[in-house]
Amino acid sequence: MVLLHVKRGDESQFLLQAPGSTELEELTVQVARVYNARLKVQRVCSEMEELAEHGIFLPPNMQGLTDDQIEELKLKDEWGEKCVPSGGSVFKKDDIGRRNGQAPNEKMKQVLKKTIEEAKAIISKKQVEASVCVTMEMVKDALDQLRGAVMIVYPMGLPPYDPIRMEFENKEDLSGTQAGLNVIKESEAQLWWAAKELRRTKKLSDYVGKNEKTKIIVKIQQTLQSCWSRLKVKLASLQSYKNWRGDRELQPESLLLVLRSRNS
Repeated sequence: MVLLHVKRGDESQFLLQAPGSTELEELTVQVARVYNARLKVQRVCSEMEELAEHGIFLPPNMQGLTDDQIEELKLKDEWGEKCVPSGGSVFKKDDIGRRNGQAPNEKMKQVLKKTIEEAKAIISKKQVEASVCVTMEMVKDALDQLRGAVMIVYPMGLPPYDPIRMEFENKEDLSGTQAGLNVIKESEAQLWWAAKELRRTKKLSDYVGKNEKTKIIVKIQQTLQSCWSRLKVKLASLQSYKNWRGDRELQPESLLLVLRSRNS
């Protein structure tokens, strides 16, 4: 089995094993799938930490409002009345105004926090240092553990708009977020090794030879065309981008070198 040390840019991500005979179409999708699944675990852990501290998500029309505004608008958190954590709640206001402040008690809080730490350990980049390969089965197991902990604390489930539930149901909307920019679509993923693109039409052995004990560092990235398309959308939404060149527009060609450098 060829050992792949997967990086994004210069940052280590995880180790993965594959036979040299593996089609690179299959391998590229596999690497992208594990990479994106690890990001999902990270997002769920982040939201669960907030869940442990401040309770469930408020309805979208109540987020960011003061108590007086909510009373004036006669808004009601119906899911908040249904989703009471096991053992009762402890009030801990969310200063950001995203969650309802009805946090789990200390015992249930520790159930969430312990599971979060265990899930983080499974997908940790420290697994590279420990020479532990990460598989989709391991990442799915981490998600299942997180889902189980939420069900213990909230047996009635979470509101349909809570980002944790949306992640578990694969209904998350990451558009316009940094988290969304980090995700690499499987169809747009590229693997690079030794400054060469590992083309999907070939096999891994076409590049690394027949030695199954080979260890290589591969970098996962999006296709340059995809990166540029997404960057153009982002630039179009920035009203001040012309300031980078006075009154002149930023031309695509001016960023090609930056893009190639970032994705090499």
